[in-house]
Amino acid sequence: MALDELKASVPAYAKDLKLNLGSVIGNSPLPQQQLWGTVLACAIAARSALVLRELEPQARENLSDEAYTAAKSAAAVMAMNNVFYRTRHLLSDPEYGTLRAGLRMNVIGNPGVEKVDFELWSLAVSAINGCGQCLDSHEQVLRKAGVDRETIQEAFKIGAVIQAVATTLDAEAALA
Repeated sequence: MALDELKASVPAYAKDLKLNLGSVIGNSPLPQQQLWGTVLACAIAARSALVLRELEPQARENLSDEAYTAAKSAAAVMAMNNVFYRTRHLLSDPEYGTLRAGLRMNVIGNPGVEKVDFELWSLAVSAINGCGQCLDSHEQVLRKAGVDRETIQEAFKIGAVIQAVATTLDAEAALA
């Protein structure tokens, strides 16, 4: 089981990450599609080949072909959007916010899965990438769709733990 192997590779000094990885994935209250789509999108966003290689097979097993593709699409489009919208937000000149983005984002309107699932995955990726404007936007869409705060928090908890594990394991690999 890849999750167990990933947990076993977490060093002793990061025991909290190992425990959190087991709980946010192993004991998640999210439905399987939401859970594994979030895991896959976050593993991609964390930019760790090791973490992605360990978590992808189990995500593949637990997702339909459409959901698997949509989770990867969420990571891809948010990689672009998070940089673009975070930059516009951080620039002190508010005029950038009035300019047309001119970027294709068609997958957001037609992701191939339930819109709520795609929005949840996009929010989790936005948490990893640190885009406040995207976080607010996706959170508002989710709340309007009736998603509770606990569910939304589960998604960004998964993102936080996967990012921390990726950072730790990549640092260990670099120091080896």
